[in-house]
Amino acid sequence: MIFTLEKTANDSKARTGLLKTAHGDVHTPIFMPVGTTGTVKTLTPEELKQNDVEIILGNTYHLFLRPGDQLIADLGGLHKFMSWDKPILTDSGGFQVFSLSELRKIDEDGVTFRSHLDGSGHRFTPHKVIDIQQNIGADIMMVLDECTPYPCTYEYAERSNQLTLKWAKQARDYWTENKSVHGYKQALFAIVQGSIFNKLREKSALSLIDFDFPGYAIGGLAVGEPAEERIRITDFCTDILPQSKPRYLMGVGTPEDILDSIEKGVDLFDCVIPTRNARNGTVYTSHGKMIIKAGRYSADENPVDNQCDCYACKNFSRAYIRHLFNANEILGLKLATLHNIHFFLQLVKEARKQIQSDRFLIWKNETIKNWKIEN
Repeated sequence: MIFTLEKTANDSKARTGLLKTAHGDVHTPIFMPVGTTGTVKTLTPEELKQNDVEIILGNTYHLFLRPGDQLIADLGGLHKFMSWDKPILTDSGGFQVFSLSELRKIDEDGVTFRSHLDGSGHRFTPHKVIDIQQNIGADIMMVLDECTPYPCTYEYAERSNQLTLKWAKQARDYWTENKSVHGYKQALFAIVQGSIFNKLREKSALSLIDFDFPGYAIGGLAVGEPAEERIRITDFCTDILPQSKPRYLMGVGTPEDILDSIEKGVDLFDCVIPTRNARNGTVYTSHGKMIIKAGRYSADENPVDNQCDCYACKNFSRAYIRHLFNANEILGLKLATLHNIHFFLQLVKEARKQIQSDRFLIWKNETIKNWKIEN
């Protein structure tokens, strides 16, 4: 993996870059749709490409449980298994495991947990999650970490951070010694933790920089903390993390969250918001969120967004898509998801353009001002 920083804005820390991987280039800042179990729900790989998706995220925990990482490896890796020839990033499964607070036990060497599917027992260690992700064949892998809850005490966050740093070192050493399963080098990103405490975030970031990872993620955010805390910690971390390495803010977010974080110097984002909300009837437009199932759209001949050129907006009315939801037709979920993915990808594409033109902050503020909540 090679990352080239192309342009830093003159009005903020916003930046554009090019991330080269074994499966193609990624232009940053970029949004990564979430393909938890090897699919972005309701959309085909071809539809993702048609909407400028350059990289997707897969979930190590879920793919490990089913269909199993060894089966995926035997079938040629996740790219071949799901017919996706562009880059893939996999998380370590840490967030999923640690969210199962009643089904797992953490120790110095890893975490023992029970599957949420059938109760079967499993164990993740720093080495194990590298093995799983190498079987999956992700272009970018993540180290095993502990995602602290919000709120938590300083003492808990400090102990957790020490464990995350220990696991990161073990993962990096193992990764440098291990051979690729699928014949290409996979990058490994570290995860900066430390909850909302500056001192712990600084220690985490500086320690991980010493280990010289190819890229760095900011974890432990978007877990219930106030938005201003998330922005503050993101800003603090990007001040420390190296300019020459890609930065990934995990689990963020809404369109406004993404623009705020781009301003602070973040390069990669993922979140289930556009796909999950779409399946529940919420779409994003140039004027804010729209609840497409609302009765006010029952005879509305307009597209979801007059400024959008996605397939759904070019071919169908609000009234029709609302009808599909009310009739429980799968096509409604698909069209709403397609529109939201298109909206998010066009948003970051336009952000890159505005950064290059040194108009990012002006454009960002105008864009957010135009967004309003529709019921």
